[in-house]
Amino acid sequence: MMKEQHAHAWTVEIKPQSAWFNLNLRRIWQYRDLLALFVKRDFIAQYKQTILGPLWFLIQPMLTTIVFTVIFGNVAKISTDGLPPLAFYLVGITGWNYFADCISKTSNTFTSNARIFEKVYFPRIIVPLSVVTSSLIRFSIQLLLLIGTIAYYVVKGRLEVPGLQVLMVVPLVAILAGLGLGMGMTISSMTTKYRDLQFLVSFGVQLLMYATPVVYPLSFISEKYRWVAMYNPLTSIIEGFRYIFLGAGSFSLLHLLYSFGCMCVILMLGAFAFNRTEQSFIDTV
Repeated sequence: MMKEQHAHAWTVEIKPQSAWFNLNLRRIWQYRDLLALFVKRDFIAQYKQTILGPLWFLIQPMLTTIVFTVIFGNVAKISTDGLPPLAFYLVGITGWNYFADCISKTSNTFTSNARIFEKVYFPRIIVPLSVVTSSLIRFSIQLLLLIGTIAYYVVKGRLEVPGLQVLMVVPLVAILAGLGLGMGMTISSMTTKYRDLQFLVSFGVQLLMYATPVVYPLSFISEKYRWVAMYNPLTSIIEGFRYIFLGAGSFSLLHLLYSFGCMCVILMLGAFAFNRTEQSFIDTV
């Protein structure tokens, strides 16, 4: 009887992650159906018991844009480089919201999913990947609002119709996703031992927004210190959004390559921290 059992080969072998930088893309592809279920869960559960439901995807950026227009445009008198304030702020908010969603919602991967992780096996990285994907749906809805706003100002003659440069939105969003995913996985690995870091994430993201030209153009910064702002990999991304949609802002392929390089480094560090924590986090959560 024992010999017959040993004669049968294992069909599935579950073992700890051995290579800390290995994302195991083949295993992720095998669990693509589970990834789709998590995406559906994240999208539906967020607004399941709300009155307006997915309309909050549009209401939130609209209200934020109006507040920024009043405070930074009318009260603080910060220049928008001659662009319509609503379009100027909405472009920055649309791109920034996607990054903020990715980093905020992936930063508590281990702590919020501990009950699932201790009972069922699946590649743990499926969870942060589902967050990035579901946030992409929200970004797409907000992008439609941005396109509608731009179309309005095009009809009014205050903006020109964007050209083929709008195709650059794909690599820009991919870099934002990579930066948010890498940072989020790093933070989620740290919060398994230091829970109070969760309270600092929202504050840190808000602080980072003001260090990025979201509510002000890059030209607002003195040329003497502008090089400091360019060390922020998010600066060229937000400026790139303004360039491709509004035809303004500074856009450089060299700066975009710098942002891509930062994304690769941050993503590798995040994978390293995530895979290392995955092996033993259940003992500390």
